[in-house]
Amino acid sequence: MTLLHRQTRASSARPIRPPRERGTGKAFALAALMHLLLGWFLYHGINWQNNTPAGAEAEIWTEIPDTPAPTPRPAPPPPAPVKVQPAPPPAKDEDADIALQEKKRKQQEAAAREAQLAEQRRQQEEAKQEAEAKRQQLAAQAAQQKAMQDKQKQIEQQRQAELQKQQQQKAQQDKQRQQQQADAQKQEQLKEQKEQKEQQEAKAKADAQAKAKAESDAKAKAAAQAKAKADAEAKAKLDAERKSRLAQLQGQLGGGTAGSGEGLAKSGTGKGAGGNATSPGYAEKVQRRVRPNIVWAGETAGLETVVSVRCSSSGTLLSANITRSSGNEQWDQAALRAVQRSDPMPVDIDGKAPDHFTITLRPAGG
Repeated sequence: MTLLHRQTRASSARPIRPPRERGTGKAFALAALMHLLLGWFLYHGINWQNNTPAGAEAEIWTEIPDTPAPTPRPAPPPPAPVKVQPAPPPAKDEDADIALQEKKRKQQEAAAREAQLAEQRRQQEEAKQEAEAKRQQLAAQAAQQKAMQDKQKQIEQQRQAELQKQQQQKAQQDKQRQQQQADAQKQEQLKEQKEQKEQQEAKAKADAQAKAKAESDAKAKAAAQAKAKADAEAKAKLDAERKSRLAQLQGQLGGGTAGSGEGLAKSGTGKGAGGNATSPGYAEKVQRRVRPNIVWAGETAGLETVVSVRCSSSGTLLSANITRSSGNEQWDQAALRAVQRSDPMPVDIDGKAPDHFTITLRPAGG
């Protein structure tokens, strides 16, 4: 294809020239040959006439036939007939021979001229045919070149159209990708805003719960302190009454009453700081302290958790551990948190809290 384009450009760059006539050199060579032959015939004819042999002389008059011209290719128009002059009147033999030779020479020259003209016409016809063939060939080449140029132009147009289509598709894909990225960024921003909002709401809820718990713990602690104070006052009052009764009994019974007083005191210290014995109402006190701190919104059927508690004599919670699980970890943690929020634990009627005890917790309605 590249070679053809180069040839096409080279041929289009050069101007179209008429084809060179072929056979000109051959025509000149043929004409020179005919002249040489004519000179040779004339020379030998004159020599032949100069050496006339001796013998009888006779005059024979005959009509010389017209020499037909050679048929050219393609057939040229027939040559004009050579007009034969009538025979001269009888003259001397030498004059007759010279006249005959001159006539033959003229006829040969005419025939040579006719042959040369026929050859020239043939050559001209051939040149014309060659020129026509060359013209047709050039026209065919020009048509072929134009067809190839049209085809190449069509291919170039198709390639340009395909390239433009690809560019449009690429631009559309880029636009879609940018739109998708923008949508993804927008969704990500909405998600982040939603998460931030949820975090803020959760934080606000946690702060509110913490504040409510702090207030609840403060109220519970104040109530526990007030109750502890009231229990201490009641205990002091009971001790005073006990001492008063003991004094009265000692006054009534005399010196033998000391042993009885010691026995009461021992029995009184049986649920003191070192023992695990509690009054009948202490479990109810613990339940009243712990139950308001239970926060549970799940199922209630069959849930029961046992929490082991260690605390100081003043009721301060030292530790709380789950000794028996309900099988529901969430409820177990809710129960443990309720116990931890109940710090300090209530004191018993003696003004002291047991050092360790267990609490059995069930959800409301369980």
